[in-house]
Parts: sequence; structure tokens; C-alpha cells
Amino acid sequence: MQSKIASIRSESSFQAISAILSVVGWAAAALFAVALVSGGAAQAQNPPKPAAEAAPQAVPGFWDPRRRPDRPDLSRLTVIRFLTETDYPPFNFTGPDGNPAGFNVDLARLLCEEIKVSCTIQMRRFETLLDAIASNRGDAIIASLAVTPQMRARLDFTDPYYRAPARFVSRRDGVMAEVRPEYLEGRKVGVIAGSSHEAYLKAMFTDAELHSYPSDEALRLALRRGEVDFIFGDAISLAFWINGTDSGECCAFSGGPFVESRYFGEGIGIAVRKGNDVLRQALNWALFRLWEKGRYTDLWLRYFSVSPF
Repeated sequence: MQSKIASIRSESSFQAISAILSVVGWAAAALFAVALVSGGAAQAQNPPKPAAEAAPQAVPGFWDPRRRPDRPDLSRLTVIRFLTETDYPPFNFTGPDGNPAGFNVDLARLLCEEIKVSCTIQMRRFETLLDAIASNRGDAIIASLAVTPQMRARLDFTDPYYRAPARFVSRRDGVMAEVRPEYLEGRKVGVIAGSSHEAYLKAMFTDAELHSYPSDEALRLALRRGEVDFIFGDAISLAFWINGTDSGECCAFSGGPFVESRYFGEGIGIAVRKGNDVLRQALNWALFRLWEKGRYTDLWLRYFSVSPF
């Protein structure tokens, strides 16, 4: 499956970029970020022995149960016209029956059920989505749109409903339960040249031996051939590769997700027109309710059998 499958879109290039901030529980994410910055140098010891298997399945949770949103006034909402992209599996694509399908599409339908309004889902080319909502041909964009300062200048966004963390992958005989800078001293780590992941490694894993590659295909082949000990990249695309036939069941995640927003962005939200607070608040309330009821978890597990978190 091509790397496009698991990437996040941005306005400037309409190309895939990696985002971050995995949150496997709201409080856990905060603790993880602190540990990442500190580096844990005081506890540096011998690298841990390879783990027998990768970490268990995890589901992201971006909602704090202590900050339950109030139920907004939904009486002014009668229909929500969602816009999404035509070809971005598994998030949005045309199903066998010709109708919209994918994680984003199913989430939109669940949101409408929770709010108890009718909804339509129109598929368009990605580059036409912003103009469509600006000209009132839709109410909300649910198309893996990255939240960036440039996008915030044009649109309002809900709270993030998913993010793409960065993770290490190793061959199965070299999986580590935890990856820290001191554990990779002198180890060969592959990464895409010029990517935010490369910039992160150069800043945080200064003692690793970095090897840069021009493409995902070259990077993953290097790991399969044993040219590098680890590769580092977008966890969603890597999860699909690990679980797909192209990997040859060679590899697995090592350690947990990395969550530095300076390198990997703010996450993915649903976009609405500037000032449409009624719809934005309704969607935020419904997202929280779906998570609280476990319906978000059910949907996530249906689409991501190998968790990127």
C-alpha cells in the first residue's frame, strides 16, 4: 500500500505530511512528552534486550474525561453537508457500491447519528475542498485535513480526532520495548531525506548513525535487507506496511510513539467555515460522546488492526 495511504494533507502542497501527538489516554500523552524532552539521561544503562513481540494494540484518546463539553443547542442544526476526498484510503474512498466509504466517512455518519440530524457526504478532489466550503457547497470538511496556522487563518477546526505519531520499526528479531536516545548510540537508523522525521532525529538522537533515503520504498527495503537496524517515520503508513504483504512479515514497531508537535503538527480536525461556532461545538460534543460510549474505539479498531500508537 502506497505511503499516501497514511499521510496527512496540507494546503500548501496537497501532499502527504506526517503529523503527531499520539495520545493513548490524555494524561499519558502529557507524561510521554515530558519524558521525551528530558531524555532520561540520568537513568541511562545498557540497552534493553529485544522484546519478544511488539506492544499490544492501543487506541488513541484525545478527550479528557474531566473536561466534558456541555451539550450545545442543536435545534438550529437540521442537516450537515460533509465534504471529503475521493481517493485517500483507508480514510476516504469510493466503495465497491460506488458510495463514499472509509474511516472519515463512517465517523461522519456516527456524528450525525449522535447529533440526530440528517447528513450528506459529498466526495470531491482534495484541491477543491476549500473553495467548496467557502462557496457554501458544504458545511464541514472531514478529509484528514492537517491543522496548521495557515489553515486556521481560513477555517475553524474541531478538536483533533486523530493524529499520526512517529515511530521506530525494526526487524522482528530486534524489537525493543522502549527506544531512547542512549539506546541507539552507534545504531544505524534509516529515515526519509529532508523530512520532519529526519530533523527530529538530528535534534534528539544525536548519537545514532543516520542513513537518509529518497523514498518510503527505499527506506523499507533497507530495513528488510539489514542495511539499517531501525527506520523512523509516519506510524500510520508504517502500520499498514507492517500488516501488508509488502513487508513480508519482516518487521514490527519498536518502542512507543513520539509526539513533538514542533516537528509533526497539531493533528487532524474537522474544518468548518470561520465563525460557524454552532456546528463546531456540536461536532466537538458529538466526538466526545462517541469516545465516551466506546464507538470511536470500535471504529478505530475496525480500520487499524495494527495500531500506529
